[in-house]
Amino acid sequence: MQISGKVAVVTGGGAGIGAALARALAAADVSVLVADLNAPAADAVAAEIMATHPGRAIAMGGDVSDPEVLEAMIARAGADLGPVEIFFANAGTTAGMGLDTSDALWEVALDVNVMAHVRAARILVPRWLESGGGYFVATASAAGLLTQIGSAPYSVSKHAAVGFAEWLSVTYGDQGIAVSCLCPMGVETALLREGFDTDIPGASVAARAVTESGEVLRPAEVADQVLAAMEDERFLILPHREVLDFYRNKGSDYDRWISGMRRFQRHLVADDE
Repeated sequence: MQISGKVAVVTGGGAGIGAALARALAAADVSVLVADLNAPAADAVAAEIMATHPGRAIAMGGDVSDPEVLEAMIARAGADLGPVEIFFANAGTTAGMGLDTSDALWEVALDVNVMAHVRAARILVPRWLESGGGYFVATASAAGLLTQIGSAPYSVSKHAAVGFAEWLSVTYGDQGIAVSCLCPMGVETALLREGFDTDIPGASVAARAVTESGEVLRPAEVADQVLAAMEDERFLILPHREVLDFYRNKGSDYDRWISGMRRFQRHLVADDE
């Protein structure tokens, strides 16, 4: 897809990967609605873009797991920028940790990390089928291909995000709808760093599982790779190339992979004590 001249919505656009995507899109001549639960953060990113790319960005705050909020965001983008042709389901949460995670936190994790994607697709796909195409980009995680030591809700919800993106691509790929799924490891974001800044038991182990597995990339590096992958309509976007090796090792010998993950977990827990 040639993205120049298109209209995009980026959820979780107030910081991290989302903000970097919004900036990169604007630089590529894409008009962007920056969406975030933190409305002032979304406003700040949109204002920054407008300073260098006038007329290229608007902002809207709200909970993107709420279907009414999603409807309003897509309608606002359509009214102010034009019909939404690209949707980045990028908002995410690290809510919850182990078996003691409450049902309420499980619901938050699944709502934000999975159902927000489903609800957005439910709105946009019928419109894209009528108009002749669109592009859905889901931000999952390497945890969605592998696992996340320490956090059951994150691991499970990111696996589900990958699964939904796969299904969406298989089901609608022949009808003009492109789908990509972003699965990075460590990226320098507040979501990653809050694991080191909280006193929640096990949070630092979960964060170190990410930072010790590979290089921690800058959000702008990830955004550049996403846009490059979209040019080829590539499904799986892996900013950390080693993730593909990890994934292949997992599939080739599942028991050995699980044993290795247990060993890695023991190392992380021992260093945390």
